[in-house]
Amino acid sequence: MAHHKPPFTLPTAYEKVKAAQALWNTRDAAKVALAYTPNSIWRNRDTFLCGHDEIKLFLTKKWEREQSYRLRKELFAVDTSSISSNRIAVEFWYEYRDATDKMKWKRCYGIEHWTYAQDGKMEKRMMSGNDVLLGKNGDGEGEGGRWFKDGEDVDSAVLGESDWHA
Repeated sequence: MAHHKPPFTLPTAYEKVKAAQALWNTRDAAKVALAYTPNSIWRNRDTFLCGHDEIKLFLTKKWEREQSYRLRKELFAVDTSSISSNRIAVEFWYEYRDATDKMKWKRCYGIEHWTYAQDGKMEKRMMSGNDVLLGKNGDGEGEGGRWFKDGEDVDSAVLGESDWHA
């Protein structure tokens, strides 16, 4: 992911977002942490982190809880107005089975704001997200069910606005 470096254009920002999507979908906490600067700062909902060790621990625990995790990220905005052009905003959706809630299917909707160092690694990640139960009682089926079904490419899934409710 670090080969995409600021200043970002619309095409390179899009490539950066899709590279991040692919990396996070590996669910390899150690590998994901390497895409961030050693002293990267994060806000993930109400959790604040700093550095590779905290990021790895956080992601390990996250993916222990969030089973069958599948993520899609889309470019929301890129700051091309400054000479550094090192900021990207991302809209994301991911689905998972909640290991702490009887393996019910849930989807998180959210926005991230990313700031990059000149080497192409992320130095700041600010995430806001909200979870909703999918399908009838969390079974993931029917109306309000899963978008990212097994074997389906997350980029090909149609994101239905009628499903954007709890």
